[in-house]
Amino acid sequence: MAQKENLLKHGNKSSLIAAIVNIIIALVKGAAYLFTGNVAMFAETMHSFGDAANQFFVYIGSALSKKMPNDRFPNGFGRLVNLVLLGAVIIVGIMSYETIKEGYHHILHPTESSGIGINLTVLALAVLLESYVLFKAMKEVLHETGTEAKGLAIATKSLSSLNKAKPATKLVFMEDAVATLGGVIAIIGILLSYFAGLHAAEGIASIIIGLMMFFVVGRVFLDNAKGVLGEADQELEAQIAEYIFTNPEIKDIQTLFAVKEGEDYHIEMKLEINPSLTVAQADDIKDRIEHKIQQIKGVTDVIIEFDEDDGFQTWDRNLIPGNS
Repeated sequence: MAQKENLLKHGNKSSLIAAIVNIIIALVKGAAYLFTGNVAMFAETMHSFGDAANQFFVYIGSALSKKMPNDRFPNGFGRLVNLVLLGAVIIVGIMSYETIKEGYHHILHPTESSGIGINLTVLALAVLLESYVLFKAMKEVLHETGTEAKGLAIATKSLSSLNKAKPATKLVFMEDAVATLGGVIAIIGILLSYFAGLHAAEGIASIIIGLMMFFVVGRVFLDNAKGVLGEADQELEAQIAEYIFTNPEIKDIQTLFAVKEGEDYHIEMKLEINPSLTVAQADDIKDRIEHKIQQIKGVTDVIIEFDEDDGFQTWDRNLIPGNS
């Protein structure tokens, strides 16, 4: 039991915070919907419940992915977080469908909802809380990618660095960005319905929110499908190759792969060296290169093989930054 508790401590903290905040928001929104019958509030309730369930599963998955390899699973559990995220998008997909369907029915048969004060208060509070979670996710993206930013640059730089963030953090960022924008759209829909008499506006807002949720489903599915298959990081491969050729004993690189395993990287390479080197010298070179590469953030596993120099250049050095 103690081992499981220690494992959970390594789960993605952004997703845990987001799950707790979203379940609170969903319950408040749900109560407001029961009192007012507002369809935009229904869309927001479904959205928050979907996000809460999604982010909770992400937290568990990211924690379990840190489990150490064993005899049955020698390659470890790194890709488990990708599998969990692929399953989690099903929940959001179902919520998205229900949200769009309810909005469509409201457009066909618009009804006037009551309790504008309750709806606006709840949605304004939800937008503030979602904005807080989004800000925390932005900070986490910057932390994971080693990016420095202050003030308004936190938003712009976190967005530009998003693709380099961990899968769980990326999901929290996207979901809460959509949730914050969705809350604003719901408020606009309610205001148009109440003050302009455009009761169908609430249904339109519901459909827009549902479509944004589907966008998140699509992005998360594609990103994590790549993770399950094992996508190579060409930028990291170029960075490692640049270092390897600073070692004069290395004559060529036959193969070099930097494959993302969940939130971490598995590095495998086959290098060509001078055949006159002794086993002890080759072992020292291997230890030196392995130690240096393991210092790269996110790298957990490095496998290095040596072969004698065949006199032919396999690796294109023009691919290395600074070379031409």
